Amino acid sequence: MYTFATQSIHLTSVINARELGGYKLPDGRTIRWGCLLRGGSFANLTPEDRAILRDKFHLNTNFDFRTETEVTYAPDRPVQGAKHIWLPTIDPATETLSDQSFPADAYKDLGNYLVEHASEPIAQKLARNLYTDMVMNEYTQLQYAAFMQTIVNSPGGAIYWHCSQGKDRTGLGAAFILCALGADRELILADYRISNEFYKDLLEELYKKVSTQEERDVLLTFIGVNEKYFCNALDLIDRRYGSLEGYLKGPLCMSDEDIQTLRDRYTE
Repeated sequence: MYTFATQSIHLTSVINARELGGYKLPDGRTIRWGCLLRGGSFANLTPEDRAILRDKFHLNTNFDFRTETEVTYAPDRPVQGAKHIWLPTIDPATETLSDQSFPADAYKDLGNYLVEHASEPIAQKLARNLYTDMVMNEYTQLQYAAFMQTIVNSPGGAIYWHCSQGKDRTGLGAAFILCALGADRELILADYRISNEFYKDLLEELYKKVSTQEERDVLLTFIGVNEKYFCNALDLIDRRYGSLEGYLKGPLCMSDEDIQTLRDRYTE
């Protein structure tokens, strides 16, 4: 069983920081340790954690999926020798629509904001549509396509990708990489669920402040991860593109050669 304990990269200043190493693929291959790292932002990165990323993992590239507002408010601290690539995966056009985003100041204290607004239809709609909106948005597809192609063209060394909490935008990135490496849905979901282990204590505290399942779904979606809504997006991809691999080869522009390059580099 994969858990946060088995996958953690042991950074004290980065939330939900872990790796895909050690995952067993359906065909018997294993993902190499220390190469594919995921988590929260480097906004509070300590010198000690910077040294781990530089000296233990030889970090090559740090992909930042956050919005311009998030990056401006809490920029990543650099890691010596690692390239920082900003690839905001949320369409800036949707951020300006009141029915498709929370107000900027909500993120200063997101937990309490969600408790206050979880009963509102707009919050529940945002939760339900979080993943389906992203996977069908052309801007988002192009950003993830750039992410995947940059990894294909990487000269080696570890890569790290993140949003703010290391779970939703980061989780989609992980799903695409895992699919390219040959993972099935069971393994993709196993990796996805680990975020709820990391955020378990906070979620339990917030659940005490709401009363309905709809409200809990909102909290689960924006504080933890909501597998039901994530699977809705995977099902939608299956209907539109035949499979997640079909999505990689369609909107994400990956070739069979690209996929084989990733498998040769990151599995054994």
